[in-house]
Amino acid sequence: MNKRGIETLVGLFVLLGLAGLVFLALQAANLTSFGASKGYLVTARFDNIGGLKPRSPIRSAGVTIGRVTSIALDPKTYQGVVSMEIDSHVQFPKDSSAKILTAGLLGDQYIGIEPGSSDENLAAGGRISQTQSAVVLENLIGQLVTSKAGEAAADTGAKK
Repeated sequence: MNKRGIETLVGLFVLLGLAGLVFLALQAANLTSFGASKGYLVTARFDNIGGLKPRSPIRSAGVTIGRVTSIALDPKTYQGVVSMEIDSHVQFPKDSSAKILTAGLLGDQYIGIEPGSSDENLAAGGRISQTQSAVVLENLIGQLVTSKAGEAAADTGAKK
C-alpha cells in the first residue's frame, strides 16, 4: 500500500470515530429522535419542578412513553407549566395523575404518569390536573434538622 492509500484509510478511520462520538453525545443528551412529532401534547402544572428539564422522559410503569417538550412559569399562579408529548399509541384516562420522580437517590428527574379510571381519555391539548411536585432533598434535610432541633430544645426544657 502506498502512502496516499494509508492516509486515506487513516482519514476514514478518524471520520468514523468522530461520527461515533457525535452519536454517543446525542444518545447521552436524549436528542436522537429527529423525526416529526408522533404523539399528542398535554400540559400539567406543578408547584415545584425541581431539576426537571426539557427532553426528560415521561414514564408509566417504568416504560418511557414520551418526553417533556417545554417548561414555563405561569406569571399569574407562579406554577411551573410542563408541556409533554406522549406517544400516540398510549392513551391515558382523563383523570390520570402526574408526579415528578427521581431515578435513584440522586439521579435525573422524570415525570411518572399513573392512569386514572375515567372512561374518557386525555385529548391533544388536554391538561393533567392531579399533580405532585418534585421532592427537593434540601427541603427534606431542612425539615429533619428543624424537627430534631425542636426535639432537642423540648428535651432540654423538660430536664430543667
